[in-house]
Amino acid sequence: MKKLILGAAFITGTFAMAQQTPMMQKKDPAQMEQMRENKLKMMQTELNLSNAQVAQIKALQDKKMAERKANAPQMQAQRKAKMEAMKAQKNQWNSEMKQILTPEQYQKWETKKQEKMQERSKKMQNHRMQKMSAKSSS
Repeated sequence: MKKLILGAAFITGTFAMAQQTPMMQKKDPAQMEQMRENKLKMMQTELNLSNAQVAQIKALQDKKMAERKANAPQMQAQRKAKMEAMKAQKNQWNSEMKQILTPEQYQKWETKKQEKMQERSKKMQNHRMQKMSAKSSS
């Protein structure tokens, strides 16, 4: 019973921490601009850049960001089309498996698939946690 409660607490904590990762959150534009300025200052110091070079790099970054924003709808449409194609393939595969397997075999196969997905999810969470702890300790 103790292990079950501790396991549930660990999983809950893991999901809570996973939702706090920077990649999953949208950052404040002012915060993003501040990070950009800090990075430019660091580059200027490390690479001994002139103010003109910093201005050119900033202009290049602005251009790249504008291109990325302009291409965003197209990229989202492509991503959505790929996801729909993958979903259709998965449904086709499942329907063919359903025709081959008996109902009991199909159910067992589905259960095994779900278990493997959960195992992968746990491994990914553990991997993320290790990366986060490695970043915080360095």
